[in-house]
Amino acid sequence: MTAIWIHLTGTLMQGHQVASKPSAAYPYSSLEKQKPYFKELGIDLSAYFNGTLNVSIAPLEFEMTKPEFTFELVEWTDLHPPETFSFSRCKVKFEGKEYEGWVYFPHPETKKTHFQNPSLIEVITYEIADIKYGDAIELEVTPREITIK
Repeated sequence: MTAIWIHLTGTLMQGHQVASKPSAAYPYSSLEKQKPYFKELGIDLSAYFNGTLNVSIAPLEFEMTKPEFTFELVEWTDLHPPETFSFSRCKVKFEGKEYEGWVYFPHPETKKTHFQNPSLIEVITYEIADIKYGDAIELEVTPREITIK
């Protein structure tokens, strides 16, 4: 069955900068630390960049309604309680190139800090050369899994 995609245009925004490198919150990249847990649970993100693209689709908002993967209460760090994560396949298009990836959604009800607004989609994908904050990015998400409002 061929996936039907919703096409979105967004802007790359600066995130909390905890996924890609050590920070005041974590002495390590949070995503690098999470990847082995996710792999054990069924999704291998090892080929992707250790960081997320934070794409604002404002004034639109998104909701994970039926993600491909949801991992309940993952104990990936001893610095705070377990978190729930959901993932949905996506495509990122930048400067004529297309990259496969995943919408990465740490559930806010299980997070202690680093909340995102519902207009910001976090994406895990391959490293993209020359991309910078403020750049326009095209995203494709599947409406079976993500609702756009």
